[in-house]
Amino acid sequence: MGRYLIDTNIVSKYLSGLLPQEGERLLDSVIDSIPQLSVMTQIELLCWKSGFDIRVKEFVNDSSIFALTTDIVGMCVKIRRERRMRTPDAIIAATAIVNDLILLTDNEVDFSGITQLEMINPNKL
Repeated sequence: MGRYLIDTNIVSKYLSGLLPQEGERLLDSVIDSIPQLSVMTQIELLCWKSGFDIRVKEFVNDSSIFALTTDIVGMCVKIRRERRMRTPDAIIAATAIVNDLILLTDNEVDFSGITQLEMINPNKL
């Protein structure tokens, strides 16, 4: 199994039980090892208002968080110069690229066209 970076929307759907069975199986196996998140995903999750606050905090605490580094910032700038993209999504994409991770997301529209980015949509497994 490859190494994965989990996007905010997938964590949200996973904790809410909204992923299809195959997608949930993939996330179960990813989470059985240490889940990996961008610092941007950490921020977005901890700001998420839901009935799952305790579960979200536990999920984040059990995860490995990739902080912003000079390499991630450089890749983020490159991505944003090449295409219109919100900074949070560019940080997440850059984190995956710099750390050679597969991005788990269902936000294919925003992340498509980034040639160095490998992604899987757990909703389509």
